[in-house]
Amino acid sequence: MTQKLTLFDLDYTLIPIDSDYEWNNFTSTLGWHDPLEFSRRNDAFYEQYKAGTLNISEYVRFATEALRQQGATKSEAAHAQFMEAVVQNAIQPQARALVRQHQAAGDAVVIVTATNEFVTRPIAKAFGVPELIAIELARDPQSGWFNGEIAGTPSFREGKVKRVEEWLAARGLGWDTVESTFYSDSMNDLPMLEKVTHPVATNPEDRLRAIALARGWRILELF
Repeated sequence: MTQKLTLFDLDYTLIPIDSDYEWNNFTSTLGWHDPLEFSRRNDAFYEQYKAGTLNISEYVRFATEALRQQGATKSEAAHAQFMEAVVQNAIQPQARALVRQHQAAGDAVVIVTATNEFVTRPIAKAFGVPELIAIELARDPQSGWFNGEIAGTPSFREGKVKRVEEWLAARGLGWDTVESTFYSDSMNDLPMLEKVTHPVATNPEDRLRAIALARGWRILELF
């Protein structure tokens, strides 16, 4: 039997927030940044993301600057607070049910996100999804903590397709040996939506909605 593979984008797909954006706002409230300057830069990067012009390496250096300054112990404690104060309230029952539906059907379920692993791994765990493909953060060989660079291929735009291909190859699989479904809200995920067997435009932004309608793709209003 063909293995069924279900892939979920995270931000605005499974949760109605951008986890990286909200994490950065949260750490601003902790005094980790100058709030006005950080907000200005953060908003500018977010607009670039929506426009499809984001330089992902530049953004990751910016987004992890506070983590690198604060260190592992303080950052991990803050993230636990972030999960309780922000993320848990954002995880809605219908999103949990959708994930569990695919798991109960025997699908291999993977969250594939352009947000970094530090922010998203606890969120994937909260959904009960052990398989996460996120932007991997390189570590300083001496301190063992993040150094601001990306390790390997960033799971962003076409990079998501490559990272899933690597995930499949590690398990002796390929696109031709799986029946794949991908849920996403974003035009940035068009390469992956075009690659899978069953693309699902989920809470889609206007440009993606137009493409989904034109191509007869399923549209899911999860929120």
